[in-house]
Amino acid sequence: MRRKISAVSVATLLLLLGWITTPEAAQQLAQDMQFVRISPGEFTMGCSEGDSDCGDEEKPAHRVRITKEFEIGKYEVTQAEWVSVMGTNYSEFRVPVRPVENVSWADAQEFLRRLTARQDGYRYRLPTEAEWEYAARAGTTGAYAGEWDRLGWYYENSGEQTHPVGQKEPNAWGLYDMNGNVYEWTQDWYDKSHYQSRMTTVTRDPVGPPSGRFHTLRGGSWVDSVTNARVSKRDYFEDAADFHIGFRPVRESTRRIAE
Repeated sequence: MRRKISAVSVATLLLLLGWITTPEAAQQLAQDMQFVRISPGEFTMGCSEGDSDCGDEEKPAHRVRITKEFEIGKYEVTQAEWVSVMGTNYSEFRVPVRPVENVSWADAQEFLRRLTARQDGYRYRLPTEAEWEYAARAGTTGAYAGEWDRLGWYYENSGEQTHPVGQKEPNAWGLYDMNGNVYEWTQDWYDKSHYQSRMTTVTRDPVGPPSGRFHTLRGGSWVDSVTNARVSKRDYFEDAADFHIGFRPVRESTRRIAE
């Protein structure tokens, strides 16, 4: 059974570990999360041209239009940020600046709910699959958004562990670790054949199926081969925690949502 830790004891623990300098700094961590603004646009989602590693779930490639601007986390959520909001940390590799992992889809939703409850002018959520791939590609069309070894951590170069966020190069839109380090939850349910419904027209702001057993994961991880980090690669997992799964948030202005 997981033992709950009080907010006071967490702040004390962070102080003792040198993760933060004051208890107030713990509350400030979540407020200081960095985001990158992504402009609307159109891209080809799914199997990249010439990519022989694509599975059936990545086909067919199809045109998608993102019609609304959104902001996505510059980095994967770190353990320090997670602890400052949730008061617990069950990560396998416990270092404050490494990505939080061992969190379920429901855990991520609760973190985002608590961020939204601060009423700082934003609603926080997970990205849709389409938003995630659009941001990961960052205007590129190949299987990777650059030289894979320079973009992320995978089985081939990770030393079988996670690494502090932001150590590798960002993609062209300034996002770090979109490939590798930890898999990232998306908002969507997983359906292997879901792309079949998008074959004939440009799909606007697509979302996953209305229900399912699994949620979609994107980006690959430190324990997976680099082929799992291809920008079109779709994976899935039940709503459970695992030491290779984390997430990054999207935020939207509540004023814009109201409009």
